[in-house]
Amino acid sequence: MSFFKKIFGSEKKEPVLNEQDKQTLDKGLEKSKVSFFSKLTKAIAGKSKVDDDVLDNLEEILVSSDVGVNTTLKIITRIEKRVSEDKYLGTDELNQILREEISGLLSETNLGEASEFVIPINVKPYVLMVVGVNGVGKTTTIGKLAHQFKKQGYSVVLGAADTFRAAAIDQLQVWADRVGVPLVKQQMGSDPASVAFDTLQSAVAQNADIVIIDTAGRLHNKLNLMNELTKVKRVMQKVVADAPNDVLLVLDGSTGQNAFEQAKQFTAATEVTSLAVTKLDGTAKGGVVIGISDQFQIPVKYIGVGEGLEDLQVFNKYEFVDSFFK
Repeated sequence: MSFFKKIFGSEKKEPVLNEQDKQTLDKGLEKSKVSFFSKLTKAIAGKSKVDDDVLDNLEEILVSSDVGVNTTLKIITRIEKRVSEDKYLGTDELNQILREEISGLLSETNLGEASEFVIPINVKPYVLMVVGVNGVGKTTTIGKLAHQFKKQGYSVVLGAADTFRAAAIDQLQVWADRVGVPLVKQQMGSDPASVAFDTLQSAVAQNADIVIIDTAGRLHNKLNLMNELTKVKRVMQKVVADAPNDVLLVLDGSTGQNAFEQAKQFTAATEVTSLAVTKLDGTAKGGVVIGISDQFQIPVKYIGVGEGLEDLQVFNKYEFVDSFFK
């Protein structure tokens, strides 16, 4: 019986990434794993059992790995329960216990169980609005999403509604050309809602499956951001009544705790329905995905584990934990 069937029950469906995607995930989490386990090895050096000192050290390691204070406390509480029930737990078992308890914690929600880039079958066009501060990999994520959806056979239209930076429009055009999908754009300084309106009209006319709308990433004035995103939504609904179907917040995983703060800020400014965590390959802060997945009742849908076109993956919590503790 496989590890996850043991943990989640044999009736649980077990989504599986293909071998290439697994290798990409393993490679992308390498820095986080090396950092975490080197700290863990030092913390249990000379110890034969999981005692209060080991738990204190483990708490510090989890927090410093950007798992987050609240999620760390949940994990420690679960391990303390195991220690009290089993009476004696050796430190050589700690890796497996951690793996089981983090998996158990994440299994308490039905989020993060996808294994493919898919959209609901009865929604057309499916409108995805992407938000996030500048520099988190928003444009790159949009380009890679367009590539993945196109590879699945969907027709995709992009909309350049981040009209406050000429570079944002130009970068999105580069991605549209690279992936081979149409981009609807206007001049820098144009009304973002107008661009979104044109994009949806174009998508409907083309009978497109998916629309991905880029938006400006300014957080210095939350009220302005809120008003702008609300207007974009309202104007889109003149074309597609239930748009947007998904508001995707892109977070830079390499910023650790700052990613938590950005998530708080954006969820306060607009209704965020899913998350993408990028740049995990260049950081030792991969634990942030565990914390964000637990703390925000918003699904982490995608993770970026490399710079290549194929290195944006659907987030599957089972595969993530399996890779992290491999």
